[in-house]
Amino acid sequence: MPIKKPKKIHPEPGDKVEVVMANKKETGILIESHEKGILLLKLANGYNIGINKEDIIEVKILEKSQKDEAKEDFKSSGQKPLIDIIITGGTISSKLDPKTGGVKSLIEPSEFFKTYPEIFNIADIRIISPFMKFSENMTPDDWIRIARLVAKSLKDKNVKGVVLTHGTDTLHYTSAALSFMLGKLNKPVILTYSQRSSDRGSSDSRMNLICSSYAALSDIAEVMLVGHASSNDDYCYALLGTKVRKMHTSRRDAFRPINTKPIAKIWADGKIDIISEYNKREKREVNLDNVFDKRVALIKFYPGQDPNILNYYLKKGCKAVVIEMTGLGHVSTEGKNNFLPILKNVIKKGMMVYAVSQTIYGRLDPYVYESARKILDSGVVYLEDILAETAYVKLGWVIAHKEWRGTVATPVKMLENVAGEFNKRLDEGFIN
Repeated sequence: MPIKKPKKIHPEPGDKVEVVMANKKETGILIESHEKGILLLKLANGYNIGINKEDIIEVKILEKSQKDEAKEDFKSSGQKPLIDIIITGGTISSKLDPKTGGVKSLIEPSEFFKTYPEIFNIADIRIISPFMKFSENMTPDDWIRIARLVAKSLKDKNVKGVVLTHGTDTLHYTSAALSFMLGKLNKPVILTYSQRSSDRGSSDSRMNLICSSYAALSDIAEVMLVGHASSNDDYCYALLGTKVRKMHTSRRDAFRPINTKPIAKIWADGKIDIISEYNKREKREVNLDNVFDKRVALIKFYPGQDPNILNYYLKKGCKAVVIEMTGLGHVSTEGKNNFLPILKNVIKKGMMVYAVSQTIYGRLDPYVYESARKILDSGVVYLEDILAETAYVKLGWVIAHKEWRGTVATPVKMLENVAGEFNKRLDEGFIN
């Protein structure tokens, strides 16, 4: 009988391969290519390269890809405290798909367990995913929806705390929104993130989730953002939701406390060192107040800016604006770009104008320079040390309440310290 030749195994997307060319070799994960003449390879450093198939001598399979297993029904133990993890998107709630070279969402408990098994040793986990979005696509409607879900979890007597995973770019807007919409809490609400995907050796996702889980079980009943305190894997900071900002595009410690100290340091072994005062866990009913009026705007002043931008927003039906002013609170008050006449006009017509500082750190003071005094006299309200993003979120939340809306009532509420957004004693010891 003729001897059958062994069936030749062809490389498939997801396989680890070595591509041999005339003058060099490349090793990586084979990924799907939509160009017939190009072979795509994901290298160990995370970058993708395309190789012309005509230049390839041989493709050696070093390791076959593991096929996706059927989805399993993941059951909680019932023996550990329960944490609700609400997944909305971002790098932290995704993993590499070796076939495409991109990432796919982790919304199944079994998938989440395979990627982050450590947190299932800390607590029983319930996964909730209302939607999956890049954070730049988030809207106030999403804040309202997230707040409703978080409040539902907080009212569940079995739930010890809530963790929300979110993309980094607008995470501090969402943390501010939840701070105002949820009011005084009975349990911890943690927002966390990842700057680098879970398949990378330098990923921050695992430690951020572990520290967030411990924070969710703590007695710190605040809306907090939890993530790397430094570029090292030493510990995380727990940061107040209204006093935090993304300060770097790619560092793992991108989020920093602004004009205040962190609430706590949290280690991956569960150790928590308290740094600042906080509201403690207690039995209380959460008063959900998830409203937002979109007729607000955030404007950044720049040299040579046309002040008629304010008239534009007035014609669009905007009820109030926040202006990021320079220094202690300045915009142009001379020449053809003099803001004063326009400010007086729009304020007279009922549009409220609020000032914050572009410098981020520090506090506004309209009494140092004459120009700022003129701006103050025009009717602009100076918002002390509040962050621009927090001011924008708070303004939309405030004017959504009819009883707080108006040229007298709104400024009073805007200057009230509702969720720790103002700090009378600034601390600038944590500037990067």
